[in-house]
Amino acid sequence: MKRPTILVLGAGYGGLSTVVNLQKSLGTDDADIVLINKNDYHYEATWLHEAAAGTLTPEQVRYDIKRVINEQKVKFIKAEVKGIDVKEKVVTSDAGTHTYDYLVISLGFEGETFGIPGLDKYALSIANVKAARQIRDHIDYQFATWSLEDEKDDSRLTIIVGGAGFTGIEFLGELGNRVPELCKEYDVPAEKVRVICVEAAPMVLPGFDPELVKYAVGQLEAKGIEFSIGTPVVEATPEGVKIKKGEDEFEFIKAGTVVWAAGVRGNRLIEETGIENMRARVKIDKDLRAPGYPDVFIIGDCALMINEETNRPYPPTAQIAMQQGDMCANNIVALLKGQPTAQFVPDLKGSVCSLGHDDAIGVVYGKKLTGTKASFMKKVVDNRSLFLIGGLGLTMKKGKFKFF
Repeated sequence: MKRPTILVLGAGYGGLSTVVNLQKSLGTDDADIVLINKNDYHYEATWLHEAAAGTLTPEQVRYDIKRVINEQKVKFIKAEVKGIDVKEKVVTSDAGTHTYDYLVISLGFEGETFGIPGLDKYALSIANVKAARQIRDHIDYQFATWSLEDEKDDSRLTIIVGGAGFTGIEFLGELGNRVPELCKEYDVPAEKVRVICVEAAPMVLPGFDPELVKYAVGQLEAKGIEFSIGTPVVEATPEGVKIKKGEDEFEFIKAGTVVWAAGVRGNRLIEETGIENMRARVKIDKDLRAPGYPDVFIIGDCALMINEETNRPYPPTAQIAMQQGDMCANNIVALLKGQPTAQFVPDLKGSVCSLGHDDAIGVVYGKKLTGTKASFMKKVVDNRSLFLIGGLGLTMKKGKFKFF
């Protein structure tokens, strides 16, 4: 009797969590588990802002996939997914075609530019490890070039960060620590550097506790970060960005570096499947399956789940993606055994936003935290995600233990 094939697309938080839990629950004779990922490594997406600022190296935020999978139970294919045909149950990649009995789509996010002219060409995005390295190298290059110029162009030292959500604020926190180091390294007067956060919404960290947001803004402003809130970017050019200050009032900010961190969407391949979606995110059934496709599970950034208490979507966080991966694996095992699937209910333990390596804000189990206590909890959360995937060995090798 042919073993069923479970095909998992993407080795992010959700996909890798699914595979790790499947290999714990199934024997080699129960199913063929196949994992396809573009790279042979997993990267901690919630650490990318640190690699982009240069406070962590790209190598520190990633680890080899084969370090955490059981190759006797899981076949890993390094390939980029090119197409998904859910009617014929076939996935195509640059390594060939792949059939499945059960499909798990966990392909992660793509940056959302909202159609703003020039953003896709002239703004950098914290999208993956390679993009984070590009941002770090670009900022270093601007500082180094300024220090070598006879007629110095101070706009080289202006860094614009588009977006005051989680990613934007965490990146600003790292820049607040990194800029003084860059100034010292390249003999740049600190007063020449400008770091400006531009946000279209009328607030920083929408949905976060206002008291904590006030603390965060105050801490970042003390590090020299400027905020321009309620001022949407309307155009990006090679020289900087144009922002809207009022009804008919615009301002152009010349800058050597523009980093866009103001929105994400699901993977574009979702839009080509024929499954109903919104910005490449699918409103999934309660057991994580795509409506109308009982053999297709969608988790992570490509999944849309409504919080019935707020009637708003749950944010696409690593915490939720890993929990979805766990439940996804359990539900696939249940289907293989002819048992009913279970509903996914997020177990939200809290949320912590870093403001640099030694500062943060957060709500953990209903309690508000700031400063070093929140920073400690942020590192505990980061280490926990490593432990759940790779156990103590991976945690000791890649974990964060500089708590203060």
